[in-house]
Amino acid sequence: MKRKGLIVLAASAVLAVHVPTVDAWAGWEKSASGNNWVYVDESGNKVTNTWKKGEDNNWRYLNSNGEMALNSWVENTYYVDSNGILVTDKWMKFQDNGSANYKWYYFGSSGKAIMDNWSKINNKWYYFDSNGEMQTGWVLDDMYYCGTDGAMRTGWQKLYPPGSNEESGRVNPGDSDDGKLWYYFGDNGKKYVPKDSSGDYGSYKIDGVAYCFNSDGALQTGWKNVGIDNAEHEIQNYKYYDANGKLRVGWYSVEPPRDISGYEENVEWFYFSTAGVPKAGPKEGEARTSDLTKINDKTYLFNELGNPVYGLQKVSIGGSSDYTAFYFGDKKTSTMQKGKVKVVEGDGNDTTYYFSDSGRGYTGVKDGYLYYMGKLQCADDGNKYDPIAIPTGSTKTTYVVNTSGRVSKNTTVKSADGVKYKTGSNGNLIKVDDENPKGNEGKEPVEPAWQ
Repeated sequence: MKRKGLIVLAASAVLAVHVPTVDAWAGWEKSASGNNWVYVDESGNKVTNTWKKGEDNNWRYLNSNGEMALNSWVENTYYVDSNGILVTDKWMKFQDNGSANYKWYYFGSSGKAIMDNWSKINNKWYYFDSNGEMQTGWVLDDMYYCGTDGAMRTGWQKLYPPGSNEESGRVNPGDSDDGKLWYYFGDNGKKYVPKDSSGDYGSYKIDGVAYCFNSDGALQTGWKNVGIDNAEHEIQNYKYYDANGKLRVGWYSVEPPRDISGYEENVEWFYFSTAGVPKAGPKEGEARTSDLTKINDKTYLFNELGNPVYGLQKVSIGGSSDYTAFYFGDKKTSTMQKGKVKVVEGDGNDTTYYFSDSGRGYTGVKDGYLYYMGKLQCADDGNKYDPIAIPTGSTKTTYVVNTSGRVSKNTTVKSADGVKYKTGSNGNLIKVDDENPKGNEGKEPVEPAWQ
């Protein structure tokens, strides 16, 4: 290790020695020039390349000429100051000849410069390279960071990424405004990086809050494909992290992930679980009542893209092949509706519907009107009255309704072509032209016009 031409910029103590007065007595003497000191042995010879103590109990070094070394490195490990005293427990900075840059070193209690190691000095950790130079910036394979003062950093730090030219101020697209990124360092100074090296991202909780980091340990924001075990839908492989890096939970309106297509709008609503996983459901027409989700006393149905659906939806009941209609309002509402409502069907027509408290389209007579899967059943305009056969389990019940869908109860009515229908107290068909029904008089109910 070469340290020629170094200028010392630190002060030290004054040498105090005992000058021998007897030739046969070993000890310190003034050099021939009178400007330095030498140490002679009992034979009167100058000792060289060795350490000796003065009467002040401080160590000094005799160089190859036998003179006390001044302002010098010794054995590339120790340093003696302008008084020749071994430097201990002290910071020293040196300036290269012709350079305005300084380099800092620390000499421990033994006098050795700390080299290729960490050292805790005044309750702060510093790292020194194999030459003993205090390091700043990224160190040890970019796993630790030392500030401009050399002290190891912990906690959150906004830094230029490893390998970047910090002085150029160059910024790449997607970088923060100043080109710096956030990193997190533990109490031991080690940067957090995902434990699973096979993935691009990893999640880490800090003070109870989940954050996302890439393989270099840089904090991530926005949509990130973190990959979820057993994810049923592609959107569930993604999580969203706010501008401050915190994992988003609950409802949030945001641009969808760029890697997934099929969204209606540039901005959509998503609901994130406490684990940050977007709620998602089946494709249109494949939903079941078990897919309904209650959030804050409102019921939703999510599609495979992670958005709450809206409008009229066909939903299978439980695990059976039976199905009925549910209505989730317009896009702004997107929640399950109940009671009597006007619905714009898939064919664009406005139709009256009735939905039970469970949200299912009502089948049967409600408030004097006939519904099937929630849709109002009406006689054809030219018929005045029509019998409509409503399935009830394995059988059917035939009702007589007018063109407005009102059920004719306990009466006799005639259709436009003169067919006479007699009904019971609940509107069910009893007689057709004064004869018992044959069971084929009622026409099939009209199903909802699905989206």
